[in-house]
Amino acid sequence: MGLVDSHAHLTFEPLRHQVADVLNRAAAAGVDHVISIATDLDDAERVLGLARADDRVSAAMGIHPHEAAEVEEDDWERYERLMSDPAFIAIGEMGLDYHYDFAERGVQRTVFARQLALASGGDRPIIIHCREAHGDVVAILKAAGFGGWKVVFHCFTGTGAEASEIAENGWRISFTGVVTFKNAGELRTIARDYPADQLMVETDSPYLSPVPVRHVRPNEPAHVAHTARFIAELRGVSYDEFVTCTSENTRMFFGLA
Repeated sequence: MGLVDSHAHLTFEPLRHQVADVLNRAAAAGVDHVISIATDLDDAERVLGLARADDRVSAAMGIHPHEAAEVEEDDWERYERLMSDPAFIAIGEMGLDYHYDFAERGVQRTVFARQLALASGGDRPIIIHCREAHGDVVAILKAAGFGGWKVVFHCFTGTGAEASEIAENGWRISFTGVVTFKNAGELRTIARDYPADQLMVETDSPYLSPVPVRHVRPNEPAHVAHTARFIAELRGVSYDEFVTCTSENTRMFFGLA
């Protein structure tokens, strides 16, 4: 059983024009499967097509907080239609980003809450983007009734206290190549001590290339092996054991075969 890259953007430039080669390189690195995440409705159409064309890819769809200001009322009908397609194994990424504030914060919160309201009618996992907005994200999730739901905070870079609060609500976090960076001391501690039955890893490609390929652009799913190897060493387990653990966790969380 190989690794699963639990969060990548295969439809983003410059990966979208070389997807077959990207997936072949991933397979050569021991990465069996990639979950490709859409960040707006046009992207959702592209991701869906990609997943239908290649069984090494699964699709998730949501409206990223960076795109929240572009959402118009007529878009929600299209959102519901796309969301109803069972080929989407998860809803998201969605959430709040108070670092860049590409959309006004009130708009971000409204779009986030509306997506949760639509998702609450089903049972698919939720993928969360949270940057410098932990308190508001947790409050909105709880208000929408998502305590105990399958929720993952992707690309987690928060504090130990935040990781604990996420766990207390029955949610989990996913680790990217950020954990390999020199200044990631607290994150490394979290990754070292995180419950083995909840571990997941991702690239968030084409971003965040991990050490030792930090200089390589774009990042791609093959590189999740570096992150997995780094965390395995942190935890004092073999690479093969870590691969089996995270693959089983990810496949169970997302309902993959």
